[in-house]
Amino acid sequence: MAAWIEMVSDKEAGEELLEVLKLARTPHGTVDNVMRVHSLRPGTMRGHVVLYRAALHDDANTLPPWLQETLSAYVSILNGCAYSLANHWANARHLIGDEKRAGAIEKALHGRRPEDVFQGAELALLKYAEKLTLRPQDMIESDVQELRACGLDDGEILEANQIVCYFNYVNRCLNGLGVSTQGDIVGFYGKS
Repeated sequence: MAAWIEMVSDKEAGEELLEVLKLARTPHGTVDNVMRVHSLRPGTMRGHVVLYRAALHDDANTLPPWLQETLSAYVSILNGCAYSLANHWANARHLIGDEKRAGAIEKALHGRRPEDVFQGAELALLKYAEKLTLRPQDMIESDVQELRACGLDDGEILEANQIVCYFNYVNRCLNGLGVSTQGDIVGFYGKS
């Protein structure tokens, strides 16, 4: 079973759901469980697809894609979300393109010690992600000012904020409904 609730198959889908499933299809032509879990409420699936693509795959984003995926993976580690971690760490590893570096990053993230492999703006973003994920009530203006001081502009800060916020949302959705990768192609760059 890929989730604790019913997920409607393409064969059983009505017209409205079929339309949204078309929007949610991956480059592999499949609909991942992260989206299919919304199949009983196509409106939330539509909203989820739009939010996901705006946060992580918008052409206007200027943070490097490997860093976007690394932020995604770190938030998923912090939230204990195996589904998002499997997918987005696979993407980050691919985009990093250096197995030794990727291994060191993975170890540091799992140990909650990003300072072991990062510095400057990258480290500041990971620390921001950790605080916003684990202690959102403690966020203060100087958290953003520190990101600016590391050379990030407000657009990049917004990008990072939206990635962190999105993954906090989706991690809770996936963990709360018991969604697994069963039947999915893991990662954007995975083989079908």
